Amino acid sequence: MSEPRRPAALVTGSAAGIGRAAALRLASAGFDVTINYSRSAERAEQVLGELHAIGGAHQAVRADVADDAAVRELVGRAVERTGALDVLVNNAGTTSETPPRDLDALDFADWDRVMATNVRGLVQVVRAAAPGLRAARGSVVNVASIVGLRPGPQPLVYAASKAAVVNLTRTLSAVLAPEVRVNAVAPGWIAGEWMERTLGDNYDRLMQRRAQHTPLRRNVTLEDVAESIHALAVSHPFVTGEVIVIDGGYTATT
Repeated sequence: MSEPRRPAALVTGSAAGIGRAAALRLASAGFDVTINYSRSAERAEQVLGELHAIGGAHQAVRADVADDAAVRELVGRAVERTGALDVLVNNAGTTSETPPRDLDALDFADWDRVMATNVRGLVQVVRAAAPGLRAARGSVVNVASIVGLRPGPQPLVYAASKAAVVNLTRTLSAVLAPEVRVNAVAPGWIAGEWMERTLGDNYDRLMQRRAQHTPLRRNVTLEDVAESIHALAVSHPFVTGEVIVIDGGYTATT
C-alpha cells in the first residue's frame, strides 16, 4: 500500500520575515515547502537549512515574481513531484522609500516597480499555480497589510498595492471557486526590521505606544502572522474571500 502524498506548499518571498515564518510553520505541519527568493540567496539557504532540520523535502527557487517566465518555472518546480499544490502563500513584496505625505517626491518608475511585484506578481503566481491548486482543492493566502484597509505610515504606493491585494483576494476567491479558497491576512505593526526601517529613530517610542493602545498589550510578531496563515490555509474549509486583521484588536478599538 503506497504512502499518502505529503502536502505541498509554495511561499513566495520567503528568505526572511513573514515568508520565512510561514514556511517554517507549514513545514512543522508536515508540508513539503518550496521557498522563493529574488536576491537574498544566502538568507534563503539559511531558511532552507531550518526547514530541513524540521524534516521533509524542501527546496529554494530563485525567481522575481514580476517576471512571468520566472514565475512559471517557479510554480513548475513547486508542483513537479506530485502535480498538485495544496497551499500558496503570496508574500513576495517590496516598497518605496518615498515619504507617504510627499507627493512631489513620487517617482513613477519606482511606483511601477512596486506595483509590478506586489500586484502583478501576485496575479502571475496565482495564474500559474491555478491548475495545481485546483488539482489539490487547495488554498491561497495573500499577505496584505493594515495599510491596505486604513491609512498608515507607509509610502503611498505600498498602501495602494496592499489595497489592491485586498480587492484581488475577494475577486480571486470567486475566480478560483469552488475548488480553491482564497483569503488574506492584514498584519498590523510587526515588531522587527520592516517597522524599524519605516519608523526610523522613532521605532522604540512608537512601537511602545502602539502596544499600550492595543487591547492585547503587545505588538504583532512574525509567528502570530504565520499561525494565522496556517489556520486560513488548512483549518477553515468554508471561509473564502476574507481578510483577517492581525493586530491584537488595535484597529477594532481605535
